[in-house]
Amino acid sequence: MAASGAVIPVTPSVPAPGMTTAGNPGVPRPTPQLTVAVAPAATAVPGYRILVRNTGGSAVQTMVRQELPANTSTTAVSAGGLATRPRGSSGGGEVTWRLVVPAGATRTLDTALAATAPGQELTAPACAYTRDGDQPYDCATATWRGAAAPEAAVPATPVWRQPLILLGAALVVLALLVGGLWWRLRARRRVSGIAPSGTAPTAAGTTPYVGGPAAPGGGTVYPRPATPGRPGRPRSPSVWLVVGVAATVLAGVVSVAAWTATRQVAAIDTSKQPTAGAWTGTTMTGSVGTPLREKAFEFTVYRVACATAQAASQRCQATVGVRNVTPEQQSWHGQLQRAYLPGGTWVSTDEDATRLANLGRDVFAEPVSAGSRVVLPLVFTVHGMQKPKQLELRSGVFSAGVRVAVP
Repeated sequence: MAASGAVIPVTPSVPAPGMTTAGNPGVPRPTPQLTVAVAPAATAVPGYRILVRNTGGSAVQTMVRQELPANTSTTAVSAGGLATRPRGSSGGGEVTWRLVVPAGATRTLDTALAATAPGQELTAPACAYTRDGDQPYDCATATWRGAAAPEAAVPATPVWRQPLILLGAALVVLALLVGGLWWRLRARRRVSGIAPSGTAPTAAGTTPYVGGPAAPGGGTVYPRPATPGRPGRPRSPSVWLVVGVAATVLAGVVSVAAWTATRQVAAIDTSKQPTAGAWTGTTMTGSVGTPLREKAFEFTVYRVACATAQAASQRCQATVGVRNVTPEQQSWHGQLQRAYLPGGTWVSTDEDATRLANLGRDVFAEPVSAGSRVVLPLVFTVHGMQKPKQLELRSGVFSAGVRVAVP
C-alpha cells in the first residue's frame, strides 16, 4: 500500500487502432505526393486543363485517368493521351496518360471535346493513380458550362387566361346590367305617373269626372265618374336580364377561385425534396464527378470500373473522395455503402477486397478528421455480369446519404 499523501503515477490508456475518443480528433492521413487540379477551358467548345504536381522529393511514375461525360467524344488530347470507350457503354469513356513527374514539377494536360448544344454542362473528373492505375494519389473534378442560348420571347398570356382581367370584366358587365335595370324601372315609373291626354289633372284625394257637351235642346248632362282603371301589376325583370346577372356573378366566382388556386400553386416550392422516414437531411442525387453533400460528408465519385473476379462474379472498384464538412471527426461504416444493380438488388462494400485495394489499410476503422479530405477505392463484389447503375453512400445509419448514377 502506498504511503499517505504519495502520488501514484498512472499510465494513460492507449486506444486500440480504429477506436475514437473524445480527446482524439482523428489522425489526418498523410498528404499525397501527387496532387491534381482540373479547370474548365475558357473556350466555346468543351475543354479541360489538368495540372499534376509532384510535391515530393523524387520523381513519380503515374497514370492519369480522366472520365469523359456520356455521349461525348474527344477532338484533341495532349501528347501521350489515349482515348478509349468501352463497347456497349453509354458513358463517354476515358482518356489515360502515363507520366513521369519530376520532383517539384508540374505537368499540364489538355482535353477538348466535340461541340455540344448551347447551355449544356459537362463534368469530367480526373485522377492520378499509381503506375498500375489502381491506387489513387489524388483526384479533382471540373464542370464546363457552355454559353446559354438566347432566351426566346415569351408570348403574352391570353386575356382569357388572366383571372384578374376576367374578374374586372365581369364586374363591369354586372355594373352595366344593374345600371340598365335601374334605368328601365325608373323610366316605367315616370310613364305611369303621367295623366291621359285630354284629362285635367285633379287634386290629390278627388275622383276625376268625365263630362260631355250639352244635350241637343237644352238640359244638363250630369257628369259621371270616370271608369276606374285596372290596377297595374309590377312587371318582373325580363328573362335575359336575370340570366345575364346570374352569368356575371358565376363568372366572377369562377375567376376568383381560379386566381386563388393559381396563387397557391405558385407558392409551392418545388425545389424541396421530401426526407425519407427517420433519416436526417435530404437524399442528394448526381452523376460521376459531382460533389454531393449529406449530413457529415461530401462525397465525390470519380470513377467506377468493373473487372471479372471469378466466373460468376465481378469486382467493381469505385474511386471515391470523402470530405468531412463538420467540426468534429466522423466515422463511417462499410456496410452502409451500397451498389445497386439494374434489377434493384444491392450489395454492400466488400471490406476484405477494399482493405486489399488500400494496401492492407482498413479505411473504415480510421475516423475522418474534421475538415479533411481523403481519396480512396471502395470495392463491391457483384454476382453476375451486371454492372451497378447507382451507388449509395452515407456517413451514418440515420443520414439520408447521396446517390450517384453510374453510366
